[in-house]
Amino acid sequence: MRSFNPLQAPMIETSHPDASYSYREFLPSPGLSPYVAAYWTLDVRPSARPPQHRILPDGCVDIIFDLHSRSASECAFVAGVMTVPDAFSITEHHCLFGVRFYSETVRLFTRFPVSEFRNTQVFLHEIWGRDAVEFSESIMTAAETSQRIERMESYLWNRLDRADFSLDEPILLHGLRYVYEEKGMLSVKSLSEKLHYSERTVRRAFQKELGISPKEMTDIIRFQYLLRELLHARSFRFPDIAAKYGYYDQSHFIHSFKRFYGASPQQVFHAPCSQG
Repeated sequence: MRSFNPLQAPMIETSHPDASYSYREFLPSPGLSPYVAAYWTLDVRPSARPPQHRILPDGCVDIIFDLHSRSASECAFVAGVMTVPDAFSITEHHCLFGVRFYSETVRLFTRFPVSEFRNTQVFLHEIWGRDAVEFSESIMTAAETSQRIERMESYLWNRLDRADFSLDEPILLHGLRYVYEEKGMLSVKSLSEKLHYSERTVRRAFQKELGISPKEMTDIIRFQYLLRELLHARSFRFPDIAAKYGYYDQSHFIHSFKRFYGASPQQVFHAPCSQG
């Protein structure tokens, strides 16, 4: 079972003005869990108080289907690894279905390095060809989420069976496994020693494959582990948890939290975070 299970803001910010906003996550089948972190849905309807949707850096790659798109060829796109959060108000009806992949194994399905999807919107048909249009149509016309997940899993298994290459980037594959094991608390020097490569080689591999540095990735993973622990802890334990993840200084902790969440821990959890 995966030790790394990334969190997104809607799973934390559970209170919304009304029922116009709905975000849900679904686990993949056990066989696909090494590749897929979650399936998710977002349904937002017009409201007098438009809800804010926040997206957090989580070290993952998403394929997103716009179920209200007018064109099957443009309804699905790939979103690469984020390094900063994004928050925006949704004023129109949105209905999305997404698949969240672990970045070290997603290449088995995309055939391209994750770096190809950084800071740009890549339509699915640009990487899957004509096959993507037919499949997108089947996702759009599915009667319900369970049927979409069933079709998605069948298609992913099919792509795995047809994959004409293996994951031949040991630095990324094994490197991120070490990062998960250490909950992101791993310096580039320590990571390179575990991998038996030079720091320069490790940096180049991460930049080439992910489009970000190993330091950025470890910071994101550490934040995600911190976030999950804060979510399930009582507020008086926040200072101890922050220290556990290397944030011994209150200002360092708050600055890092804002960097990846876009809000302070007090705003998110409505709790004090003093480490005095």
